[in-house]
This record gives sequence, C-alpha cells and structure tokens, in this order.
Amino acid sequence: MTWKGGVTFESVGPSGNPFTMDGTPAVGGQDHGPTPVEALLGSAAACSGIDVVTVLNKKQVPFTSYRLEVTYERATEGDWPRPVTAMTVRHVLGGNIDAAAVDRAVQLSDEKYCTVIATLRIPVAVTSEWKIVE
Repeated sequence: MTWKGGVTFESVGPSGNPFTMDGTPAVGGQDHGPTPVEALLGSAAACSGIDVVTVLNKKQVPFTSYRLEVTYERATEGDWPRPVTAMTVRHVLGGNIDAAAVDRAVQLSDEKYCTVIATLRIPVAVTSEWKIVE
C-alpha cells in the first residue's frame, strides 16, 4: 500500500495487480477510486460472485447476465469508528436458470468457498505496527 498524495493510496497485492482507494470528498478525497469501505464490500461481493460463476460453469448451468447488489448498515453517523454492522449480498442472474442450481452455488460460496465472507464472519486479530525510515 503506497500513499499517492492527499488521501489516496494504491494497493498492489501478490498478483501484482494495482488498485487505488481514496477517501470521500469530505476528508479530501478526489474520487480516484473506491473508499476503503466500498472496497471491503466490493471484495466480499466479487469473492462470492467469482465462486458462483465458477460453480455454475462447472455444473454447466448457463446464464445470460449477472450482477451483485450489496446493501449494508453502519454504526451511527458521528460515532467512530463506524464499522459495517450488517451486509446483504444479492445475486441477480438473468436467463432461463434452474433456481436450485443458483441457490446451491450461492450456498457453497457462503459456507465453503468465499474467503472474504468467511473472514468477515469471524473475529480477526488485527495488529498495527509502525516504523520511521530515513
């Protein structure tokens, strides 16, 4: 994670693919990317979506469109921090699809495959460290 100025940061994961996150305009953000909370929620949805597509493809279940809608709740405005307290990932698929296959694919993602959602469901030990370099 590298600071790019203002409140913008670029992250490069083990895959080598970069993405940029930015704060909201209220804290000086310039709309260079999603906020960290948006990235968190998007990561959960993308993780589950990848699983569902993989399962449906493996079972040879065709679909013509797919989108994910994420709704969420946060702690009260003005209280800090403002953690996400609940989220819903809605899978919206198009085509003449077997509902049972979609239900099973979503269930497998929720209960077995999606690392991001599994991580959000458990208490995660978070440690912060710092150092100064010259």
